[in-house]
Amino acid sequence: MRLPNQPWRIHEITRDFRLEDVWALPGVGAPEDFARLVQRFTAYDPSQSSSFAVRTLFAIRLKLGELLGWDDADAGLGSRVATLRQRLPADLRDGPSGPESDALPVSSLYVTDDEWAAEIANRTVHGVIHIGRVPDQTGGFRAQMAVLVKPNGLFGAAYMAAIRPFRHLIVYPQIMREGERLWRAETRPASQQGAPTWAAPGSHVS
Repeated sequence: MRLPNQPWRIHEITRDFRLEDVWALPGVGAPEDFARLVQRFTAYDPSQSSSFAVRTLFAIRLKLGELLGWDDADAGLGSRVATLRQRLPADLRDGPSGPESDALPVSSLYVTDDEWAAEIANRTVHGVIHIGRVPDQTGGFRAQMAVLVKPNGLFGAAYMAAIRPFRHLIVYPQIMREGERLWRAETRPASQQGAPTWAAPGSHVS
């Protein structure tokens, strides 16, 4: 699934980052549903995933980070790297930063009517998660999730390459399946509302 090029605001502050992944999130919602989609995304807890593989992978990563110091305070935002909030243009810096996640070690950067971005930093990478709203021909929207990264040297680049198969084959597809189930569970049937859907397993955009 090929998505249209959008003038996303995130590109203004990540010119030294590379685009690692883009996933289309199939399904259509009304424009006002975008804020709910972002809230649902930030509420996701991989340690509570219905997938044993996802729970195991995240548990292994957390344990490795603890043992090897990958996630120590001196490796994160404001220590090893400066937060991208310092790069935000005035309108985004003065606007809402968006919802925070209790389960994921990300820090929200900004939220608008059609974008949400959050950043993460550790000894392996400085990364950004971005969700964008793409208008469709019905007056609603489709969404996409992008991951932008700035690996920490050769070690960071090797780490990102090593985990790529796990992200593409296990983690992202399962997150999207679970997102779809949660979204449908809290939305009235389409016969009553024209219910939006989100993340019926998404397709990777290369």
